[in-house]
Amino acid sequence: MLLKEVIVENFTDIPRQVALADRIIVADNLAVGGTTTSKGVIAEATRYVHEHDKAITFMIRPRGGDDIYSDTEVKIMEADIFEAQAQGADGIMVGALTPQNTIDTDAMEQFIAAANGMTIIFNAFDQITPAQQPAALAWLSDHQIDQVITRGTNDLTQPLNIAHIKEIIKWADQQILVVPSGVTKDNAAQIATELGVKLVCGTNLM
Repeated sequence: MLLKEVIVENFTDIPRQVALADRIIVADNLAVGGTTTSKGVIAEATRYVHEHDKAITFMIRPRGGDDIYSDTEVKIMEADIFEAQAQGADGIMVGALTPQNTIDTDAMEQFIAAANGMTIIFNAFDQITPAQQPAALAWLSDHQIDQVITRGTNDLTQPLNIAHIKEIIKWADQQILVVPSGVTKDNAAQIATELGVKLVCGTNLM
């Protein structure tokens, strides 16, 4: 059975999606790639989704733009992770990179510690150069990151790069879950079949 992880922009989308989605991810301001929602949304969305026996994840991102964060931004993100933890969220979606577009290991280690066992989805993988991606997957796996989402390309104007996602899945070697993102209700089944995956992620899956 194909599982669907749906990204919603605010609480008002959740009642419509929760009955059909297997997992809910909440991210505000999707037009700029997503940002962290308010404390109130975290609390109410978590309560509602748990009442419907589903899992909920929150994007942790202080602004749009790149995923290269200052020390102050890292502190903000850490505080937001603590808030999600306090409200009972099941997971976070987060990513941090260096100016060279490699994993910012110091920031990620802070986020992992703050998550304290919550599921972690790494959402900055496509910004890492393909040559560096196998090493990045190994680091993420070694540090108990649960999932990587990828389009197989960092060009949002292009469709998913299925051939490259297949490479990424091969590199992951079942050590970390690789999930195609940007999938729609029209292509979800086809993409899942092509890639041999059982979980897809997108904003338009229902």
